[in-house]
Amino acid sequence: MELQAREGRLIAAAGLGRVLVATAVPVERDAVAGALSPGGSGSGIDVITVGVGPGLAGASTASVLTAAALQGRPYGLVVSAGIAGGFQPGAPVGSLVVADEVVAADLGAETEDGFLSVTELGFGSVRHRPPGDLVRRVAEAAGARTGAVLTVSTVTGTAARAAALRERHPTALAEAMEGFGVAEAAVAQGVPVLEIRAVSNPVGPRDRAAWRIPDALAALTEGFGKLVPVLESWNRHDS
Repeated sequence: MELQAREGRLIAAAGLGRVLVATAVPVERDAVAGALSPGGSGSGIDVITVGVGPGLAGASTASVLTAAALQGRPYGLVVSAGIAGGFQPGAPVGSLVVADEVVAADLGAETEDGFLSVTELGFGSVRHRPPGDLVRRVAEAAGARTGAVLTVSTVTGTAARAAALRERHPTALAEAMEGFGVAEAAVAQGVPVLEIRAVSNPVGPRDRAAWRIPDALAALTEGFGKLVPVLESWNRHDS
């Protein structure tokens, strides 16, 4: 795990404290960092890579949050950020999505009657809801769409699975692999969470020719540049 610290003024005046942005891989981290100005805008934001998948992402995020709290410098918000597949036509390639729900889409059991989530099985929750006011403000500032972002352990590669996910989660706009793990770590420590994704490819059959990863990374940088002032001014007690 690699930490890129951005020291400087804190955002404590807004009642928020520092912001931790968790990305899966270095290129996503660099895309977010590209929107931050050392010592200026975004100087209260730390960007880290937490690895691929909900398990590693959750463990890495929890480790950083715990260390910060023990040092007396806790984070006031955690943001899961990166690129993602987008459900068509709601989230076209190159668009930005802000999650109004972070959902563990494949955490459960297959039965003869279909898929049952962990919640339906009575073993816990499969969704976290970011602060509604923050979601609205960030989406407006960045020109993003809002909807559920699904966390999966296996990326969708067929039209049939894409259709099944949309049937179970009709508000879903994107799927990625880390959001729910990051959210679990944040919520366990009482820290609000946000998820922001730039769409690099359609959810469905894997067609590498249709992937636009550089465009999505550029959209992520541009989006973060617009939303940093929102993060700096948002008070977690507003929502």
